[in-house]
Amino acid sequence: MRRAAFLDRDGVINAAVIREGKPYPPDSLASMQILPGVRESLLQLRAAGFLNIVVTNQPDVASGRQNLETVKAMHEQLLQELPLDVVKVCYHTDADGCNCRKPKPGMLVEASVEYGINLDQSVLIGDRWRDISAGQAVGCACFFVDFGYQERRPQPPYVAVKSLPEAATLILSSTRSRG
Repeated sequence: MRRAAFLDRDGVINAAVIREGKPYPPDSLASMQILPGVRESLLQLRAAGFLNIVVTNQPDVASGRQNLETVKAMHEQLLQELPLDVVKVCYHTDADGCNCRKPKPGMLVEASVEYGINLDQSVLIGDRWRDISAGQAVGCACFFVDFGYQERRPQPPYVAVKSLPEAATLILSSTRSRG
């Protein structure tokens, strides 16, 4: 069985747009900025045997605030520029009641079946309570990138970090000490 680093997109891989203390996705390909140290961290995780899998809610597509082609173009660019294995996306809103929208763990479960992933040996890195809840639901170790958003906070257990590079450093040091 393989292990994965499940990564939220906005706020972990690329910069989120902050309005009134809450994070939002960039509205265009041109405005999407990959955060510092992300590429290097993903390369280190991959070298340590992790699959790098983005799991992202993009409900603005269903609500009509974002164009599907724009989101797909963003993901294509991320896949070309970064050492990512796949991008899993939920386009639903909460009202749709789907199993893939975080905090439900559907995207993680789907990836585990498709790629033979041991969820207990995997990690999730996210910047919102929904991310952490999804990872906890399947037994992943969770790393919360804490930007101090003015919204609900995740329930423990999780490790609070300031960035994906900090999370990767902790994950890799833990992996080395076990290995």
